[in-house]
Amino acid sequence: MPYDYRKMTPAERAEVVKQRRDQGYPFHAPPHPFRQAGCYLITAAVFEHVSVMSNPARRSEFERDLLVSLASVGAGIDGWVVLPNHYHVLLNVPSLDCISHALKLLHGHTSQKWNLEDRLTGKRRVWYKFADRGIRDEAHFLRALNYIHYNPVKHNYTVDVYEWQWSSLFLYYEEKGRDWLRETWLANPPGDFGKDWDD
Repeated sequence: MPYDYRKMTPAERAEVVKQRRDQGYPFHAPPHPFRQAGCYLITAAVFEHVSVMSNPARRSEFERDLLVSLASVGAGIDGWVVLPNHYHVLLNVPSLDCISHALKLLHGHTSQKWNLEDRLTGKRRVWYKFADRGIRDEAHFLRALNYIHYNPVKHNYTVDVYEWQWSSLFLYYEEKGRDWLRETWLANPPGDFGKDWDD
């Protein structure tokens, strides 16, 4: 949405803003219509999908900070993947408000740190908000989990999911085994999960 918006005519922009206002959504940010406790897929992308986390050490540090930040507000983390320009987390939360606050702090801290490291203070916006999707049932949960684990292949960062270390795949491998992962994939393939919002 933010990238398409900049390409629209003034009339098209006015229509999009009107539609969002009529639905009660923020004018220029992902809506968060559900605030209650539950299971959600959270997605956050670097602004304009710049590969700010292309350095493996930076990705590892961010992965650790992300998991610590979410756990500190009581989130139960069921799956995650960190890529050079975005991440996905599947979690159970007491409310979206606490997650929103934790991610705001994490994104602010990492933006400042990385811009200092890269000598781009005041010149680069790092994060663009986050989006959430409520998980409806166990099948939806497993599709989302498979989608997360397949994401590095989907975005051409690797050809084998087992080669991407910034993911919860290895926890599932250790706890449930490769056969469980394969059976779960066959029973709940991601299909077009992520179409139009993670392309």
